[in-house]
Amino acid sequence: MKELFTHTDVAYWRQNATGRIGLVPTMGSLHAGHMHLVEAAHAECDTVIASVFVNPLQFGPDEDYEAYPRDYASDRDQLAAAGVDGLFAPSVDTMYPRGLAAATVVDVPGLTDILCGAHRPGHFRGVVTVVAKLFNRIRPHLAFFGEKDFQQLAVIRRMADDLATGVEVRGVAVDREPDGLARSSRNAYLNDDQRQRAAVLYHALLEARDRLTSGSHDIATIEEFGRQRLSDAGFQVDYFTVRAVNLNPPDTSTTEFRVLAAGWLGRARLIDNLPASR
Repeated sequence: MKELFTHTDVAYWRQNATGRIGLVPTMGSLHAGHMHLVEAAHAECDTVIASVFVNPLQFGPDEDYEAYPRDYASDRDQLAAAGVDGLFAPSVDTMYPRGLAAATVVDVPGLTDILCGAHRPGHFRGVVTVVAKLFNRIRPHLAFFGEKDFQQLAVIRRMADDLATGVEVRGVAVDREPDGLARSSRNAYLNDDQRQRAAVLYHALLEARDRLTSGSHDIATIEEFGRQRLSDAGFQVDYFTVRAVNLNPPDTSTTEFRVLAAGWLGRARLIDNLPASR
């Protein structure tokens, strides 16, 4: 596996890469969910490159940028063992040579000020900016993202289409712990008690999905049930909501849904979602 740290490194690597190129962007602190993204990339691509970059532009001033878990040596070893061909691990100065305040940014109106965007102002501007930079620099044919961040996936798909990047954005199913908790680097923030209670998030989504698939049209009651279920388990709830798959509020003609939730347990902000239909 070739380690790449500068834009020059990437340009030379890209010139010599062959076949369909798949990109797996990450912020490091890798776990089994990331490895499933790599497996998905191998299944469709001839050459796979991953990135490891904790992107300061997507963190708010009171968020966990400095504390976000980092272990480059472990990330590198896991990616090498998974057969990744290239690893791009740039510095902040490489990605933002003029500094964060002067950086040109990408915005996606409409999708970025709802749900997580309403609770993390500017977050998605940082996400799509860095992903656009990766797309422009690496020029992959496909890019792979986990469906756990379903809103992020929708935002990136919109950006890729609107900016005519030519990159096919693939969503990969949520990878879960045995009790259903979605794998996340931030799960490391949970203490033992919080970890036991964290699985309630998944089970509340399951119950909401079951109510929808059984024909319930009372969206407000389903959402209130979910919020109460999480609150009773000790979550500070950001949202528990039923949306159409395009993330608009559903109407009477909607048959395909996404149930989405986000909340805090201690230092960990956990998000998850499930598809539903009726």
